[in-house]
Amino acid sequence: MKLAPAVQARWDALAARERTLVRGALVLVGAAVLWWLCLAPALQTVRTADAQHRSLQGELEQMQSLQAQAKALQAQPRLGYDEALRALQASVKALGTHAQLGVVGERATVTFKGVQAEVLAQWLAQARVNARALPTDARLTRQGASTGAANWDGTVVLSLPSR
Repeated sequence: MKLAPAVQARWDALAARERTLVRGALVLVGAAVLWWLCLAPALQTVRTADAQHRSLQGELEQMQSLQAQAKALQAQPRLGYDEALRALQASVKALGTHAQLGVVGERATVTFKGVQAEVLAQWLAQARVNARALPTDARLTRQGASTGAANWDGTVVLSLPSR
């Protein structure tokens, strides 16, 4: 590669010691650019790879757990309408006076009054697994939020297996 005539003339005018210093400065600048553009990002990736691996491993385990749950639900035998309704009635009856069940066709409406959040979540999971009832609509309001132990009022509409 030929340098521009003005640059070549200036280079030729430098003393040998100055040329050596300029070459050293160019090598230093080149090494710094190489470091910032090529090596530093790669080293940063190597430093954070272990933490990213642990995070992704946790996500993978969670996804595999969800997959196993989905397969277990799919493997359960199908329930008929009558069996599903009996299972749903039993789960609502277990809530006592806090819940009432109304059924119209293949839709069941459960009305809640003063049910704790944990109890409601457990009931919903039980209704999903035991009665194969799928929630289609939920209208819930939180009562007593300022007291710490909040209860829930409202309705949940569930779809039962077809007849």
